[in-house]
Amino acid sequence: MIEFNLELDASGLLCPLPLLRLKKILMQMASGEVVKVIATDPAAHLDFGVYSDQTGHQIINFIKQMDKQIFYIRKK
Repeated sequence: MIEFNLELDASGLLCPLPLLRLKKILMQMASGEVVKVIATDPAAHLDFGVYSDQTGHQIINFIKQMDKQIFYIRKK
């Protein structure tokens, strides 16, 4: 089990809302903290991947379960 500081449930939201919610929560976090994100948007892994590459935040784990995706993202 990965330890995390905050959880963001973006279930049922479609692009770009999961990414916008992630950006908002990351602004409230300290460097090194981890957010767990639950998303059902099939494109979330693409959006979060590109965003992480561009900003330096790190996706430390990605789990695909049936109709949802779970991300653990460490703020840079």
